[in-house]
Amino acid sequence: MTQQNFGGIGMTSQRTRDRLINRLREQGIKDASVLEVLGRTPRHIFLDEALSHRAYEDSALPIGYQQTLSQPYIVALMTELVLSAGPRKRVLEIGTGSGYQTAVLAQLVERVYSVERILPLQSKARERMRTLGLSNVYMKHADGGMGWEARGPYDAVIVTAAPESVPEPLIAQLDDGGLLVIPVGDGRKQELKLFRKNGANLEEISVTPVMFVPLLEGTVG
Repeated sequence: MTQQNFGGIGMTSQRTRDRLINRLREQGIKDASVLEVLGRTPRHIFLDEALSHRAYEDSALPIGYQQTLSQPYIVALMTELVLSAGPRKRVLEIGTGSGYQTAVLAQLVERVYSVERILPLQSKARERMRTLGLSNVYMKHADGGMGWEARGPYDAVIVTAAPESVPEPLIAQLDDGGLLVIPVGDGRKQELKLFRKNGANLEEISVTPVMFVPLLEGTVG
């Protein structure tokens, strides 16, 4: 992918960013390309101004509509898992949210197809993609559990909200050899899982306990 230059977007100090990247490295993130992209992506623009001073903490932060901006470690880990079997060309993201995970992926894969059920969040995320000059992101306002069949199949699917069980349409829209990165569980216990589609079989690896907002049905205008 072409390296983005976000130097004109009110950047915080490089020292603050370096501290975040060092923490991610200490937590076990090894993919140099993922660390590089996390280090140069201006996380503060994905938050309301009142919270922007907390952008480079390694914590989840509210973005409204009972949704959150994921912790940088989780964004890095899920992105690393998406890339764990080599370069990905077509990635489906379920849950655009603020667009932060979307922007990170867009710098590492050829195309990102992102579905969001809450229209005001999607509108803000679309504007942020324009601000960052990321033209390889395609967005749809829809129920994420249904995926985006018309643009599939995908060689990876990443889900940023937790269903209690894996939605069948997301598996169906995976290409052979494709990866699904998804938190699964309820409000008490969730596990981040990595699935690999191998013909009619689905290989499953449990990665780590997590806590995401639930994957809800329907749309919000």
